[in-house]
Amino acid sequence: MEQTFILIKPDGVQRALVGEIISRFEKKGFFLRGLKFTKADRPTIEKHYKNSIAKPYFDMLVDYMISSPVVAMVWEGKGVIAGGRKLIGSTDPLATMPGTIRGDFSIDIGRKIQHGNVIHGSDSLEEAKDEIALWFPEEERIVNWHSSLQPWIYE
Repeated sequence: MEQTFILIKPDGVQRALVGEIISRFEKKGFFLRGLKFTKADRPTIEKHYKNSIAKPYFDMLVDYMISSPVVAMVWEGKGVIAGGRKLIGSTDPLATMPGTIRGDFSIDIGRKIQHGNVIHGSDSLEEAKDEIALWFPEEERIVNWHSSLQPWIYE
């Protein structure tokens, strides 16, 4: 089974969307393997967004991401990376479809560059592995358990 990393950003936490977002992943048939409600520190966010370090908005992005708690999660399932990205929707709230998390809850990415889009999801297997390792170090093990629903969802 594939795993992905999902992060509910400060605006998603502040707007009380955590339960709704978790519910959408569960209803899709994905299994929660790790969950952490935390106030991220600057080094973690800088590592997480290392590909944006040269962007002019990088410092604003880091400041925003450490301004309020976030919810870090690991989800597992067949095609969970691509499926999770479809649940999340496009980065631009004006371009994403209703029914997606961003389509239903994002308002404006102009708020400090992509900070009004509620959620982050890994876009590749390699990125998922890196992000899971960053947010869930070995001493904070990912829980490997088998839901009684699994045979009803997967053959």
